Amino acid sequence: MDTRTKEAVRYLGYGRHAVDDTIMTLIESSFAELNKIVQYRITYRIFELEVPDSDNVKIGELKIRSKNLAKNLRGCDQAVMLGATLGIEVDFLMKRYSLTEMSRVVVLQACAAAMLEEYLDKWQKELSGKMREKGYYLRPRFSPGYGDFCMDYQKDILRMADTARRIGLSITDGNMLTPSKSVTAVIGMSTEETACHRAGCEACEKSDCMYRRSSV
Repeated sequence: MDTRTKEAVRYLGYGRHAVDDTIMTLIESSFAELNKIVQYRITYRIFELEVPDSDNVKIGELKIRSKNLAKNLRGCDQAVMLGATLGIEVDFLMKRYSLTEMSRVVVLQACAAAMLEEYLDKWQKELSGKMREKGYYLRPRFSPGYGDFCMDYQKDILRMADTARRIGLSITDGNMLTPSKSVTAVIGMSTEETACHRAGCEACEKSDCMYRRSSV
């Protein structure tokens, strides 16, 4: 099972439980459908960063109160504000299946999430190489919704990264990203390399989460 499939299985909530052949076939066919329609898009901007104390962060003119984000960014003096999406066609595909096959919609959701994560990992690895040439090291991505980093800050990240104009990514009044298979994130940039800052499940204190990676 490749990494992308493992992530889809995790998003489906199986954890360490075995996945039967029916689900695996559904996962494989969902990836095949998504591969035909996804439109990977990402945009970002870099801002000056301050971490005045353990509870607060200032990125450009935006003030954020989050102990978890402050811990992630401590030691950084710049921050990447980014938005990424798989495109609106994914939403259209899931809407079509919602009328006839809800089980496939659930699997499509998981597969799309895995594809977006894989894309971001590859993109960040490439950005990391470019920034190292300039003397900077990247911290793990940190998205609104992790720990105490409030989801309300998504609209600020979108505005600062100019995502609506650049990649067609916006947000509803109910704080839902559109297209839905999208993400916002902050990445700290430091002149010092460190391995002490964690990401994703490794940074989350919710040890009983059904989506938690089994290796954590």
